[in-house]
Amino acid sequence: MEARLSFVTLGVANLAIAVSFYRDTLGLTPKRILPEVAFFMLGPVCLALYPTELLATDAGVPAAGQGFRGVALAHNVRSPAEVDALLAQAAAGGGQLSKPGQATSWGGYAGYFADPDGHLWEVAWNPDFPLD
Repeated sequence: MEARLSFVTLGVANLAIAVSFYRDTLGLTPKRILPEVAFFMLGPVCLALYPTELLATDAGVPAAGQGFRGVALAHNVRSPAEVDALLAQAAAGGGQLSKPGQATSWGGYAGYFADPDGHLWEVAWNPDFPLD
């Protein structure tokens, strides 16, 4: 298999609320919004928002399930101040702060928020992984 990640699809309870959070709160620009799915480009990867029931049906698995799903998405920023600012922005727009920004064991600074559907995002500044 050629190493590539093309799409990350998140199952959402309410597409309109999810689109509003990612577009209006996080400032992502939609590539395309259809009645049952929305797409946002994150560089070469597409973030898709798709109703949970439809995603489960598409995958052939039950939609029921709660709690930690063993996945977190990550967004690296250029400074610890940017970590705190993005965490505050997400919380102000309907996200849930799950871990405030703090120094990490690996020498960086990071925190976590969950989107309105509980999908975890790590926001991190990593001095060993520069963006520039």
